[in-house]
Amino acid sequence: MNDEQRTQPDDVPHQQSETRPEHGEGPVQPCQWPVAAVAGGGAAPPPAVFRELRERFPDLPLTEQTTADGIPTAWIPREQTAQVLRYLGREAAEPFAMLYDLGGVDERERLHREGMPDAAFSVFYHLVSYSRNADVRLKVALPEERPEVDSVAGIWPAAGWYERELWDMFGVGVAGHPQLKRLLNPPWWDGHPLRKEHPSRGTEYGPFEMSEDVFDEMQEQLRFKPEEWGLPRTEDDPTLMYLNIGPQHGATHGPFRVVVGLRDEEIVHLVPDIGYHHRGSEKMAERQSWHTYIPYTDRVDYLGGVTNNLPYVLSVEKLCGIEVPERAQLVRILLCEAFRIASHLVFYGTFAQDIGALSPVFYMFEDRERLFDDVIEPITGGRMHPNWFRIGGLAEDLPTGWKQPVLDYLDYLPARLDEYDRLVMDNRIMKARTVGVSAITVDEAVAWGLTGPMLRAAGLPWDWRKQRPYSHYDWFEFDVPVGTTGDAYDRAAVHVEEMRQSLRIMRQVVEAMPDGPYKAFHPLTTPPAKEPHTMHDIESLITHFLGVTWGPVVPPGEACIYTEGTKGQYSYYTISDGATSPYRVKIRTASFPHLQVLPKLCTGYEIADLVTVLGSIDFVMADVDK
Repeated sequence: MNDEQRTQPDDVPHQQSETRPEHGEGPVQPCQWPVAAVAGGGAAPPPAVFRELRERFPDLPLTEQTTADGIPTAWIPREQTAQVLRYLGREAAEPFAMLYDLGGVDERERLHREGMPDAAFSVFYHLVSYSRNADVRLKVALPEERPEVDSVAGIWPAAGWYERELWDMFGVGVAGHPQLKRLLNPPWWDGHPLRKEHPSRGTEYGPFEMSEDVFDEMQEQLRFKPEEWGLPRTEDDPTLMYLNIGPQHGATHGPFRVVVGLRDEEIVHLVPDIGYHHRGSEKMAERQSWHTYIPYTDRVDYLGGVTNNLPYVLSVEKLCGIEVPERAQLVRILLCEAFRIASHLVFYGTFAQDIGALSPVFYMFEDRERLFDDVIEPITGGRMHPNWFRIGGLAEDLPTGWKQPVLDYLDYLPARLDEYDRLVMDNRIMKARTVGVSAITVDEAVAWGLTGPMLRAAGLPWDWRKQRPYSHYDWFEFDVPVGTTGDAYDRAAVHVEEMRQSLRIMRQVVEAMPDGPYKAFHPLTTPPAKEPHTMHDIESLITHFLGVTWGPVVPPGEACIYTEGTKGQYSYYTISDGATSPYRVKIRTASFPHLQVLPKLCTGYEIADLVTVLGSIDFVMADVDK
């Protein structure tokens, strides 16, 4: 596919693709995006976008805030929020076409708020512009009594679930939202869990009891009532039938419920219902030390392993000013790409199984087991959840003899992937079930907040390892696979080609691996280094003991460094108040917006296509529900 055939979002000059290449040409092609890279989580210099806002809104009181990540951050009045955001998202010459994240903060117990306006609660909007390769973070200060903001779902459809989450977790109202209901918590939940006064441990509650009356009431509250979602009732439309799928169903890939409105075999309505896997990951961050929270990140995208650790430790390292040694950074890349392959193999096999091909999943799980046995476990000591990255580096250095097993696997997998191309991607039934099914344009993908393979399959060759390289990804050569239509087939094809690119990166990392320490010699690394004085004077021993047990005292500040995970873009927006635990951690996952777009992907297709579409998204419910 040449440059003229790419599709790009409305904030990038583009031409629409008119033709779809035959499979012989390849549904995805290596592609380079000519945009200057921006290191780390930084973006354009802070004055740029704010100067633009002051020119557009001369009377706008803009309170700038310095953050450790360098992202332009400012507070704006609640009354002008919708107007300012509409300008940035729709009217600017180079708009911020993606709402990357939206969330709240309970500011009432925060001590270090120098230069910030008074607020009991705050709401932040993190916007991304692909044409500028830039971010902006805008904040709104809210009072304790009846905090409320205006809905921006009319600007970015991705805001729908984020605003429901905001009300669910913080009790912040969203004026103009059409369905302001609980999202992650059940409808009978009492309180808003991310407020500071809300209990964070089960031991703070009394013994749980459920009488038959309570059980019946809860069951009734879970009953789907179409009129509550603005949908017609079956009593009023005899041609309509509602089908409940899940939350326990093999096709939903986890505890996920979807209610489908059918007219004959055609999907005319669809309501996703999430939250059945919610475990309070963000709340747990506030009661763990900076160090002991790392294992919890492993369980977010539970197929991604250490790729979950990376955005968290990068954000904490940015807050602490820690420079990670080159050896540790390259080992991180090696393991992240290994887990990208492991995750994609699960997607590849289960997607084929969803469509009806039963053999591939056994072959691909065998390849995944070999990757765990020969590469990941010998290095980390763990398999799916090795919990191996640390603030400042790694838990341990590479073991003796690590290199040859890695090279052996890199030699082993390419031939297997070629065989799977013939078995799955060239299969005429596979093509019949996926080509042209649930296509999405780049403009739509950006507006819905899609990232990773979902975005690249639509035709935008954007990869954060390229555009904003971290951990020395800019040292290595690899291509960015893209699709042409964003349909189910392209989404699978992008995953397949990404595995080949990960193998390519891993081989370069093995060849370039430098000598040196595997963690930084910095007082805030965890666990701290014992040498050279720990066993020689009591002061150093006490410092080491406190560093291991309590973890570091991270300087006050805010940081959000994002990475290209297995399913898209991930970040941990981390706020420190100068304590041994985070004040607030906002987890941005890829699967959350990817499932929100499900009604758009499925409406108009047949019920048999629903399983195909669900499999092509490559989501994990723990990644959605946190």
